[in-house]
Amino acid sequence: MDEPRTGINETEIKQLQKGNILISLTYMPDDVVGVSSKIYIDAPPSKVWETLTNYDNLSKYLPKVLSSELVEREGNEIILDQTGKTGIFIFEKHVQFRLKIEEEYPDKISFKQLDGDFQVYRGEWLLETSNTIQGTILSYKAELKPNFFAPPILVNFVQRQDLPGILKAHKQRAESF
Repeated sequence: MDEPRTGINETEIKQLQKGNILISLTYMPDDVVGVSSKIYIDAPPSKVWETLTNYDNLSKYLPKVLSSELVEREGNEIILDQTGKTGIFIFEKHVQFRLKIEEEYPDKISFKQLDGDFQVYRGEWLLETSNTIQGTILSYKAELKPNFFAPPILVNFVQRQDLPGILKAHKQRAESF
């Protein structure tokens, strides 16, 4: 068995095992919003990895992802085009972006926008394990700032609304294999 890989404390693990999704949002300089979230998935890291890296099919099960297309793959580096929806109610907007993704199997997937509707969009997915759990802790961290007018408080609100659905979709997909 692989050595456990986790920076998560036991209190967080207990919260996650109860089904809670942990979300933290921070305001950073220049109106950038920092996002951090975690979810427990009752599946091994290999299944979670398979779910995260099924790039051409993300739009089939992730809420607000309208299209996702792997454009290029060279080793562990990927270029991915995505179109999605962001916002709330009548303020929903379609966004497009091209991401450069770097995979570090089986622990980490880093991404940053190369082109698109954000001034800042970069982050990572982390897959962590622990001796005290059977499954995987999936963590998402990102920094974002749209190119269009969206005050940080609105970006914060939208992230708090959207992240649980995205994380639950990854959980459901990984646990169904």
